[in-house]
Amino acid sequence: MADLKDFAEQLVNLTVKEVNELATILKDEYGIEPAAAAVTMAGPAGGGDDDAEEQTEFDVILTAPGGSKLAVVKLVKELTGLGLKDAKGLVDSAPKAVKEGVSKDEAEALKAQLEEAGAEVELK
Repeated sequence: MADLKDFAEQLVNLTVKEVNELATILKDEYGIEPAAAAVTMAGPAGGGDDDAEEQTEFDVILTAPGGSKLAVVKLVKELTGLGLKDAKGLVDSAPKAVKEGVSKDEAEALKAQLEEAGAEVELK
């Protein structure tokens, strides 16, 4: 039981980059989609009076493709399921929503992936 508690503690303390790496491993090796992994990787709940104002759905907005446009197009294609032409069109028309109405965890994971590819991203 102590091992599970240690494992749970490690999961809670993962950085966004580590969560993205874990999501990739879960998808590639076990067939678990990243959206499902991001939901299960929720951190500890915050307390206080922020609950009344906390936003629950976010839009991931690509503001600029950055220096590595090809990598961003490939990633947008993968994340959205769009075809290559449509993904390129989305990237070319930045600022544009990549995904809308997603959870905070999923939005942060998507933002981290896009920024790692070189894109400029904001959450709304």
